[in-house]
Amino acid sequence: MSMPDTTSAPDAPVINMGTAIRDGLLEAARHDPSVIFFGEGVEDPAALFGTLKDIGKHIGHDRMIEMPIAENGLIGVAIGAAMAGKRPVVSLQRVEFALLALEQILNNAAKTRYVSNGRHSVPLVLRMIVGRGWGQGPEHSQSMEAIFAHVPGLKVIMPAFAEDAKGMIAAAVVDDNPVIVIEHRWSHYTTSPVAEGYIHRPLDGPRTVREGDGLTIVATSYMTLEAVRAADKLAEAGYPVEVLDLRVIRPLNLDPIVESVARTGRLLTVDTGFRMFGIGAEIASEVTSRCFDLLEAAPVRLGLPDHPTPSSRGLVKGFYPDAARIARTAAEMMGLDDARISAIEEGILADRKDLPLDVPDPFFKGPF
Repeated sequence: MSMPDTTSAPDAPVINMGTAIRDGLLEAARHDPSVIFFGEGVEDPAALFGTLKDIGKHIGHDRMIEMPIAENGLIGVAIGAAMAGKRPVVSLQRVEFALLALEQILNNAAKTRYVSNGRHSVPLVLRMIVGRGWGQGPEHSQSMEAIFAHVPGLKVIMPAFAEDAKGMIAAAVVDDNPVIVIEHRWSHYTTSPVAEGYIHRPLDGPRTVREGDGLTIVATSYMTLEAVRAADKLAEAGYPVEVLDLRVIRPLNLDPIVESVARTGRLLTVDTGFRMFGIGAEIASEVTSRCFDLLEAAPVRLGLPDHPTPSSRGLVKGFYPDAARIARTAAEMMGLDDARISAIEEGILADRKDLPLDVPDPFFKGPF
C-alpha cells in the first residue's frame, strides 16, 4: 500500500528530512526578516547536522547568533527578543540541553501571553534533537515530549516525514506561541518528495499514513516509521491496519484517532519516549473514555521501558520498540495464531539482516 502523496507538486524533488528542515527555515527567514537564529553551533561548519547549512550566506550572518554554552541564558535572551518583535529559532543539539532552561521555557515562554492578558506574546521556535545509537546512552538519547506537552501555553510538534517537517516548521515560525519542535536524529535520514519554495502545513495533528480496518496504530516521530514497516508486513499477510502519524503532541487533536478506533475497535500506541506517563497513556485514556463501548480489546501501549537508555549494543537490544515488536503486538491484539505472527515477524527481521542495532535502517530512507 503506497503512502498518500501530500506534496503540492507531483514532480517535487526527493530530499531527506534534515535538508527539508533546513529549506523550511531558510524560506521562513526569507519570508520574514524578523526571523533570527540562536544556538550553540549555528555558525559551526557542521551546522546542527546540516539543518542550518549556509543559511547565513543567504540571509546575512548578523541573523545567525552564536551563543555560549549557557542554555538558560540564551533561551532567556531569545524570549526577550521574541517579546520585542523578533521571531527567534533556537536550535539545541539534544533535547537534554533544554533541561538547563526549564524555568525559562515552562514559566516565562509558556505563560507570558496569559500573565500579560494577551498584550505580549512569545513567537519562539525551540528545536530539540533526539539522539539514538552510537553509545549516546542515558543523557543524550531521551525524547521527553511528555514534559513539554504537560504545560499549557506551549505547542509541541514531532514531524516524522520530510515534507511535513518543512511545512510544519514554517508554520511554527509564524505562530505567535512558543513551539517546541522535537526532531529525531534518525528521522533526518528519511526521504520524501518535498515541494520547493515556501510551503506551510498547519499544525493540525494526526495524519493517516496507512489505511486498514484491523487495528489503529498511533505513533510519534521515528516510531511512525517502525509502525509503517509493521503495517506493510501485516498488509502483505492479509491483515491491513491503520497507522496515524500523530505529528502534533500539543494541542492534541483526538478526533481522527477516535474516528479510526470507532472503525477498527482496537488501539495500539507507540511512543518515541517513555511508555510510563507518556503520550500514549493520554491517548489511550481519552479514547477509552470517548468510545469504550466500541472497543473490542483493551488499548495497548508500547514505548521505552522504565529504565535509563543503555549505552552498549549488548544492553540496548530490546530497549527500543521496533517494527517486529509492533507487528507482533498488533497481530496478537487481532487474534492471529503464533505461526502467522512468527512468519510476519521473521519477514521484518530478514529485511533488516545483520545491520547493527545502533545504525539507522536503510529502509527508512523512503520515499514515503
